[in-house]
Amino acid sequence: MEQTWRWYGPSDPVTLADIRQAGATGIVTALHEVPIGEVWTEEAILERKRHIEWDDTTHPGKPRGLKWSVIESIPVHEDIKQGKPSRTKWIENYKQSIRNAGKAGIPVVTYNWMPVVDWTRTNLEMKLEDGARALQFSMNEYMAFDLFILQRTNAVQEYTEAQISAAKKTFESMSSEQQYVLQNNIIAGLPGGQQGYSLDDFRRRLDEYSEITPEVYRENLVYFLKQIVPVAIESGVRLAIHPDDPPISLFGLPRVVSTESDLQYIVSVADSIYNGLCICTGSLGVRPDNDLPGIVERLGEKINFLHLRSTQRSLDGSFHEASHLRGDVDMYNVMVAVLKEQKKRHAAHRQDEQIPMRADHGHTILDDLKKKTNPGYSAIGLLRGMAELRGLELGIEKSGVVYN
Repeated sequence: MEQTWRWYGPSDPVTLADIRQAGATGIVTALHEVPIGEVWTEEAILERKRHIEWDDTTHPGKPRGLKWSVIESIPVHEDIKQGKPSRTKWIENYKQSIRNAGKAGIPVVTYNWMPVVDWTRTNLEMKLEDGARALQFSMNEYMAFDLFILQRTNAVQEYTEAQISAAKKTFESMSSEQQYVLQNNIIAGLPGGQQGYSLDDFRRRLDEYSEITPEVYRENLVYFLKQIVPVAIESGVRLAIHPDDPPISLFGLPRVVSTESDLQYIVSVADSIYNGLCICTGSLGVRPDNDLPGIVERLGEKINFLHLRSTQRSLDGSFHEASHLRGDVDMYNVMVAVLKEQKKRHAAHRQDEQIPMRADHGHTILDDLKKKTNPGYSAIGLLRGMAELRGLELGIEKSGVVYN
């Protein structure tokens, strides 16, 4: 696999030099400064690409040994997701951004179809037994926010009496400061997320989806894909849709990228490797009904990007980020399936034989506990995850399992 690293741009506490020392060769990043829906110009893409790939602090400049391998993400405008008449404008902008990415030689663009909120966690600093910090989604805290802080209309109808009682107990045990932190964690915006909201803004955004069923939401995705995939093919840019995170409905919103059947449907819309998937084992792994090694085996030819991480589930629907080789994800058999897929691609002489992979959502550990880091993206935690994954890959390769 191609080892890549998520970088949040020039302001990221983790520098490009740090990433190179960690052994990654590919950079996964975005033009976070471009407003959602606006065109990513070829000039802006090339400028960021040169910054990634060339060290201009020396004279003459020299290669860093890195390349911009994956764009993550070009956000999809909410008007497109909602199927508004104005989507035509935003889709045309998206097409141009894809064309410009292709001209700049960036082969993969990741995107998601999550409405209103991006990846969602209730606690960004869950303390583990060994003192490390991890990202967590607590179902009770989420329900406490939904019912008693947000006070979403009709939310009470979506929960059982036992769930409401547990949420109320959680809410009443929280100080006002803890409630404020919870609110910020959920709606104030996370790294890689599209934007943050105030409570009133968030309520208005949710109201816009009040009449949009999962069926309509899926139809809007199909419309988008039928417009975008031909441009991706022409531009040589492989699309990779990211699963819902978590893969359940939040705030009554529709979710249509949560299960294997969802993924099967999406790739069937346009049967091309340019209409592909980002398989995030942590996101999909939150659902025990998602057979991750099987998904990789059955949908392998459409995988254009991999997020490898593991989550530890609880019976009530809560979960937290586990170490990369622990938790509920069968990382060994996922890796075996990935390497077998790469073997098939090699035999078929596919140019995308080597699938870009990044270790995702590492723990905050060691010296990074004393530093300001992006939640889930501290250097040392991700380095640990990357080291574990590359060791697993090498061990499987040496064992000969993929050639049996």
